[in-house]
Amino acid sequence: MQTGFSHIKKYLITGLLIWIPLAITFTVLTWIVEMLDGWVMPWLPQHLQPQTVFGFNIPGLGVVLCIFILLATGVITANVLGQKLVRLWEGLLARIPVVKSIYYSVKQVSDTLFSSSGQAFRKALLVQYPRQGTWTIAFLTGTPGRDVAKHLNGDYLSVYVPTTPNPTSGFFLMLPAADVIELDISVDEALKYIISMGVVAPPAHATEPAPAPAHLITNSD
Repeated sequence: MQTGFSHIKKYLITGLLIWIPLAITFTVLTWIVEMLDGWVMPWLPQHLQPQTVFGFNIPGLGVVLCIFILLATGVITANVLGQKLVRLWEGLLARIPVVKSIYYSVKQVSDTLFSSSGQAFRKALLVQYPRQGTWTIAFLTGTPGRDVAKHLNGDYLSVYVPTTPNPTSGFFLMLPAADVIELDISVDEALKYIISMGVVAPPAHATEPAPAPAHLITNSD
C-alpha cells in the first residue's frame, strides 16, 4: 500500500513540475499582453478600435502596435533628421525642471545598460558579500568615476549585487578589483542561478573561473 502511495506522490510531483512552469509562463505573458493593450489601445481613434472595425477585441494587438512603434522610432531616429528631432525634443524637456531630472536620469541608465559598447551587466562576478568568507554573484556595472575615484586607493570596480529571487532590487558596491573574480558563465546563466535561489546551477565550462580584476574594464568615467 505504501508503494502505491509513493507512486501516486511521484506522479503528482512530476505533474506539478510540468504544469507550474507552464502556468507561470502563461500568467506572465497574459499580464504583459494585457498591460501593453491597456497602454496602447486607448491611443487608437474610436473608428480604428477592433471592437468598432471587427465587432470584437483582438488580444495582443497592443503588443504588435508597440513593436511597430519601436521599430518605426528606431528607423526614424537612425538618420540625421531624426537625430535633430530627438535633440529638439530633449531640448524642450530640459526646460522643465522636474521632467528634466527624471528623463535624463532614466536616459543615462538605459543608455548605459543597453549600449552595445558599454560594459554594464556584460560580466558575471563572484564577490564576498555581506562579509568576508560569504560569497555571492554580482554583475559588473563599471568603475568609480570622477570625484569618487579620487578617494579610493588602488583599482576599484562598481558592481551590482542582486537580491534573490527578485534580481531587480539589490545593492550597489565599489569593491577592490583584486577581490573580484570573473565567472566563466553568461549573465543569463547567472540570473537563472540567482532567481532559482541556487537550485538551477550554471552548466560546467571547460575553463575554471579565475581572478581577473584589472582588465575587466577597458575604460573608466
